[in-house]
Amino acid sequence: MSIFTHVTVGTNDLEKARRFYDSVLAQLGHKRIADLGENGSIWGESAPSFFVLKPANGAPASVGNGVTVSFEAPDRAAIDAFHASALAAGGINEGAPGPRDWAPYAYAAYARDLDGNKLAVYCFKPV
Repeated sequence: MSIFTHVTVGTNDLEKARRFYDSVLAQLGHKRIADLGENGSIWGESAPSFFVLKPANGAPASVGNGVTVSFEAPDRAAIDAFHASALAAGGINEGAPGPRDWAPYAYAAYARDLDGNKLAVYCFKPV
């Protein structure tokens, strides 16, 4: 059983967010599976899934300090491609691809999306 049904980040520009995540998540083998009109979109295959939404309360989306959404990558090459795609799509580097010493074989990269949400991508397979 999965620990999550879904993870959501907010956006203030849904069309830009859709283009960003279509490009970045394609590097991990994920595609957009639903659009929720002008309110958001969903990526994945089934639960758990990843939502990008305009806040339901109508207030501007904001970033939580210390919040990171981390995706699993099939291999290290996918992490490199995810990071490069994020930067090419206008994201901000928050940690170049490379080994992380907190877990055996951990290899990761970090970036911020166009709204400032912090993203990570990890693989724990040996080279």
